[in-house]
Amino acid sequence: MVETQHAVTSLDPVWDQITTEAQEAVAGQPLMGGLIHACILHHTSLEKALSYRIAAKLSSNEMSMMVLREIVDDAFAQSPAIVEAARADLMAIYDRDPACHRLLQPVLYFKGYQAVQAYRVSHWLWTQGQQDLAYFFQMRTSEIFGIDIHPGAKLGQGIMIDHAHSIVIGETAVVGNNVSMLHSVTLGGTGKQEEDRHPKIADGVLIGAGAKILGNIKVGRCSRIAAGSVVLKDVPPCTTVAGVPAKIVGEAGCDQPAVNMDQVVPCGGSSES
Repeated sequence: MVETQHAVTSLDPVWDQITTEAQEAVAGQPLMGGLIHACILHHTSLEKALSYRIAAKLSSNEMSMMVLREIVDDAFAQSPAIVEAARADLMAIYDRDPACHRLLQPVLYFKGYQAVQAYRVSHWLWTQGQQDLAYFFQMRTSEIFGIDIHPGAKLGQGIMIDHAHSIVIGETAVVGNNVSMLHSVTLGGTGKQEEDRHPKIADGVLIGAGAKILGNIKVGRCSRIAAGSVVLKDVPPCTTVAGVPAKIVGEAGCDQPAVNMDQVVPCGGSSES
């Protein structure tokens, strides 16, 4: 059975690269051996490693690591799309974050990546009608990582949350594919209404640090939200908005702002709201 598992994982270039980097890390820093073996080298696939990592981070006296790992394993087994999204998120970070030099880093050290994967399990639980378990995952993710993503929110693939401190994403928010955001971003509501009340972020959007996007509004594909902006109205595709309240200040500057990560706002520009 072990040989069969090894044969399967050897066909996975992403996992092979992670295990190679893990072996190199242990050789270079023997004191890290226990952690790296437990989190990476004792496992046969990325999903098994992620299951261990999520369970280890979220476990507490209230729910054991063993129980949490069974929940995560079940989610991964029943919804392969979760693992597919985890791979897309991993590659997004590796491609976009200049501080990420190895695929190993997000799995071991980046709380933005780990928190999004925990959210993906909570969202699956939510869709299966297991709301209390979903809320538990949300609570522990917020406590451990400082990131509060409601399990009812819908996130696409290729999500990068850089630095990932004080992120809030509300229940009816929708985030498309290949979106990048920095720390202290809020996708929130504007009042006590219970209906659809949170932003809808299209594919390829770049959201700068501290930006607040509030209400059931649309942010068009491949647009940029400047750092510190408060967005209260729809944002057209391929534009840059900035300010409080945010106004259009120019075009997005490139075809894929979320990939290029260029946050320089052009001087001057339109004051159109």
